[in-house]
Formats: sequence, C-alpha cells, structure tokens
Amino acid sequence: MHAADLHVDSPFRGLTDAPAEVREALQSSTFQAVRNLVDTALSEEVDFVVIAGDLYDSADRSLRAQLYLQREWKRLHAKGVQLFVIHGNHDPLSGQRAKLEWPKSVHFYGSEKVEKEAAYTKSGELAAYVHGISYGTRSVTENLAARYEADGGSGVYQIAMLHGNVDGQEGHDPYSPCSLSELAGSGFHYWALGHIHGRAVLHTYPHVVYSGNTQGRHSKETGAKGCYIVDVSASYETELKFVPLDAVRWENIVVQIAGIESEQVLLMTLEKAALEAASGCERRSSMLRLSLEGRGPLHHRLSDATFVQELLMGIRERIAEINEWQGNASEPWCWIYRIETASGAELDLELLGREDSFTGELIRSSMSIENDDDALEELVSEALQPLYANARLRKLVRSRQDERSRQWLAGARELAAGLLLEDAAVKDGDKTADSLGKAGAKTEDSGQERGDGV
Repeated sequence: MHAADLHVDSPFRGLTDAPAEVREALQSSTFQAVRNLVDTALSEEVDFVVIAGDLYDSADRSLRAQLYLQREWKRLHAKGVQLFVIHGNHDPLSGQRAKLEWPKSVHFYGSEKVEKEAAYTKSGELAAYVHGISYGTRSVTENLAARYEADGGSGVYQIAMLHGNVDGQEGHDPYSPCSLSELAGSGFHYWALGHIHGRAVLHTYPHVVYSGNTQGRHSKETGAKGCYIVDVSASYETELKFVPLDAVRWENIVVQIAGIESEQVLLMTLEKAALEAASGCERRSSMLRLSLEGRGPLHHRLSDATFVQELLMGIRERIAEINEWQGNASEPWCWIYRIETASGAELDLELLGREDSFTGELIRSSMSIENDDDALEELVSEALQPLYANARLRKLVRSRQDERSRQWLAGARELAAGLLLEDAAVKDGDKTADSLGKAGAKTEDSGQERGDGV
C-alpha cells in the first residue's frame, strides 16, 4: 500500500454556522482516514505499507495523534504487516515528539542519509528494498532525490519514498525539488511520492506516483482521497488500484441557471444537484459547495447577497428534512457550506448584433469570422500562439483546435458582449448615483435653510 499526506490532527477552522456534529466529524476525519487505511491494508492483505511524508499535520505533533497511531500501527503489527514512514515538511524530525514504544514492524526513517530497509511478504520472503529519508527541518530545498541509489545488482524490487515537488508543480512549496526525468532514470522500480495532494501517476515502468492525501481538508481538495494498492508480479509487472479512505468528502457542484425562471424551480434544481452529489460520495458524509453559473432571468436575484444567503438556508433546511424522512439524520450527512454565484444576465446576441455600437460591431465581426474558415483558423492560431511554446500544450491544443475553434469563438463572443454590457450598466449606475447624490445634496441644503427659517 502506498499512502501519503495523512495530516493527522489537522485543524478545521471556520464553518462557524455548521452544526456541532459536522464540525466534530471534520475534526476527527483525518483520524478516521487512518482507521480506514488500516482496515483496507488488512482486508486487501497487503504485505507492507509505505507512507511518503506528512503523517502528522504539525511538527509538534499532539499526544492524542501519536497515541492513536500507536494503537492503529499495533493492529498492522498483529497481522504481520510492515510499515515504512518518512516525515515531510509538516512533520519534520525537528518537532516535538513523545517518547513512545512503537511496534518493531514500524520503521521511521532518519534525516541524515537515505536509508534502505528490507520489506518481506507475510510468508517471510524478501519482497523489496524500501529507500527513504525524512525531513530534518520544515524547509528542505535540497534535491534529496539526488542522494538515492538503487541497489540494481540485488535482483530485488526497488522502492523509493520521497516527499517533494516533481517538475516544480505550481501552487505547492518547492521542497526537495527534482525532475521527472531524473526519477525515471534512477534505476528504481517505484517512486512512492508525497507532498502533492492530488493523486497522479506521472510515469510507468518505472512508476512515479503521487498517491494524494487520505482526507480532503478544505474546499480546494475535492473528490475521493485515499491510497494505492500496488500489486507486483514476479516479473515486476505492476498494477495500481486506487482505494478511497476519506471519511468526509468535499465536492464543488456547478449548476447552470439558464432556463430557470422561478425561485421554486431554482430551489428544486439545487436540491436535486445536492442529493445526487451526496449519493455519489460512496456513503460518506459530504461537504458541498454549489456554484451557480450561466445566464438566465434569475441573475438579478442572485446578485442580491441577502437572497443568496436565504437560498442557502432554505436548501439546507430542505436537505435536512429529506435526510430525516429517509432515516439519514445523522450519518452520512450532507452539509452545503456555501453557494457561489458567477451568473450573468440573459443576452440576445441577434438583437445586439443589429445595434450601431461597439458591441454590435464586435458581434457582427465575430460572426463573419465564424463563417470564414481561413479567417477563423488565422484568428485562433494567433490567439493560441503563446501556448504553442510548450511542447505538451502544443500537442493538446492542436489536437482539439479544428473541432473546437467555433465553440471557442462563440464562447469568447458571449463573454465579451456580456462584459461590455455589464461595464455599461455600471457606468450608467454611477451616473445615476452621481445625479441622485447631487439632487439629494440640493434637497438637504434647502431643507437646512427651511429649518433655519422656522
């Protein structure tokens, strides 16, 4: 089993309007994910488990978290399952640790050098060598991968555990930076990676794999979270199976408002979307964000923050009622923590295209280009030129350019027209406000004068 980024005892801040049972479930979710990990390791009858960093969420790990893991690791030990753990930037060895006795089948790697440990099958046969090194401090900018050396002459499957950023993935700290080509050419059969919370198989034969984290912790960590069960044959054929471990699942549900003309239909649409999303979480509790997009007649209502807040409260109450009818009042629960709006007013592009205005000219020009294959290809190629500099993006864009060029142009036309109209509406509103402000000032002045005369 390959897992990483358990972040046990991760705090969940905010969500002050959520019920107590929701907040408590979120706070205990990283612990429950560990329990699920051990249950899965035992049910899948794995020989050993590797955890590629950030076992704890903090360097000064809580005593509660350590005692909990001690109990869970004893369950693995009792069934002959070995456990190999490196520490990452969240739980470096410089942090405070309790002096506890851990099962002999658990190995925590040090930070001085890359260590090589033997992993065995339950029948006692040598299965692999597991190499790893922990972070000594939180910020490790050295390329630790350069220290790893595969034992190629041993004839044994070689596993490397590394907590770091491969190929400088954006949005993540550049700890232990390395390149994919470097890992792929290192002589190891499997790189068990941690640090990036989205699971990804970067390369096969050799396998370079991020398992992702085991429990989503906020709105950006959506979808199933878990581990990989790795099955290796005698000839080193490697198969990966993803198994979800999360106790609570975060999801972002996009709802299009086009064609929705009443608040009743909007409420029913949101209710259906929320229930379908919750049912797709494999009997796990769910944290849902509803994002309302598109153009429709209810845009003016969705521009009112008070209306959106009342809509949120209404859909929460409705979901709670349905769960109670179905006998699901406690577990698994569904909590809608936010409604976001990115909607726009309806557009009549045909009517706008007949206007003697900049917007009208833009629409007419884009429609003319859409009907001219050569002009369309020239425009799209020029717009996408910056993407052609990247070899991967160039191949992807060109494979889709012919079939989607008109779709892209139509989308750009609608977006541009909408933004121009919204900008014009804002300017008209500012003028009206200025006019009202001046009128108000005159009235106030004249009223003051009347007051003085009384």
